[in-house]
Amino acid sequence: MVKNMKVLAVVILVLFSAGFAFAQEEEGGIDFGLSIGIGAETYDGQMWQTIKLSPDIAIGKFGIGLELTMNYQFEPTFTVRQDDWVPAGDDSFLDVYLPKFKYIRYGFKGDPLYAQFGSIEYALLGNGFIMGGYDNTLFLPQDQDRRVFGLSFDLDGALFNFPYVGIETFVGNLAQFDVLGARLYVRPLAFTEVPIIKGLQVGGTLAMDRKPQLYADPPDDSIDPVVLYGADLTLPILTGAMLSLTTFADIAFLQNTLGPGNQGKGEMVGFGGRLLGVINYGAQIRVLGEDFIPTYFDTGYDLFRKDKYDAVQAGNIDSYLGWLGSLGFSFLDDALVFNATVDGPIGDPGANNYLDWPHLYAVFILGEGIIPNISMEAQFDKRSLGDSSVDFFEDAVMGARLNYSIGAAVLSFIYQLSKDPAGGWDTKSGIESSIRLF
Repeated sequence: MVKNMKVLAVVILVLFSAGFAFAQEEEGGIDFGLSIGIGAETYDGQMWQTIKLSPDIAIGKFGIGLELTMNYQFEPTFTVRQDDWVPAGDDSFLDVYLPKFKYIRYGFKGDPLYAQFGSIEYALLGNGFIMGGYDNTLFLPQDQDRRVFGLSFDLDGALFNFPYVGIETFVGNLAQFDVLGARLYVRPLAFTEVPIIKGLQVGGTLAMDRKPQLYADPPDDSIDPVVLYGADLTLPILTGAMLSLTTFADIAFLQNTLGPGNQGKGEMVGFGGRLLGVINYGAQIRVLGEDFIPTYFDTGYDLFRKDKYDAVQAGNIDSYLGWLGSLGFSFLDDALVFNATVDGPIGDPGANNYLDWPHLYAVFILGEGIIPNISMEAQFDKRSLGDSSVDFFEDAVMGARLNYSIGAAVLSFIYQLSKDPAGGWDTKSGIESSIRLF
């Protein structure tokens, strides 16, 4: 235990020192925030009082956020819940201590150097045809015991004046190494002076889930992994702040576990960008073969991973010609955001499983300062769209967090409807309170 703690301390110090050194090269000062939350929760049939400290430090592009929670009881004697700090059962040292870091970050997605550890709400590889929007925080805030610590790391050779090669990587959970992905890309025409073709990217992606039934009840680690791989082309045509346009194409394969050589194939062409600097748009045409699922690692993957695995195992995913469209807006430096994406088949959907029906995903963000004292985040993920045999809200994942602040005090109202990994549906709601000390 002591050895593990020393190793973790060294890693944190190295990360912090590296981030501080990089940050000195960036404009901006040092920001420090600290909030304290007080509440209660039920654990193993017992009520525990909770106190939560959340320090947040930003130095230029480098940032680190912690979440240190202590659960305690006064009766019959003062007791601190040891499970929060001492590994028990199948939990390892990493399972217990990595989740206490909400994030460690340098840069932002799209920068030549980007790294984020901890909670990652939108993991993207390439054009998103294999992994697009994967979220490792789906069991928060209602299930703090399932906070996972992931990694997203991108490095572009342009950082070293060598814009010919770059890499994107992702690990969903560093304690489990379940969802993994990497994309290597090259810019073969970067040496030219032609504005359009010099930005052409040719990439290859490999992603897998080593534990497709990690959240099943009971979990089964003996089954084979789900593996996807593919190639892509990306060509930025317009790159202005007011008008941007990028075209792209993908081909991908899903290797299932029905036997050697069994795999599904999918192809896609599309475009996307911004209009007037505030309107986001995109469109795709998809040719999907049997037993292939586009954007396999999507926003709701952790909730649906067992369903997807079972569908792949059953081999009943129809082939079809499909489409995807997205539209939204972003104002005031992303303080007011709305985006909606819909995908589905061209023509009548099949009847084998929910993956054959149209799918809607929408997100709305209302940041601080637009409406006095109010901020909000909401997501809506609806599958089987148009299937009259399924209740509209029964087959949906939705969540909202409404924050009301008065000075340093913040009161948060939380609602979430989500699918339980065991197959049922859970409705969670609650109230959180916190005080921002800095």
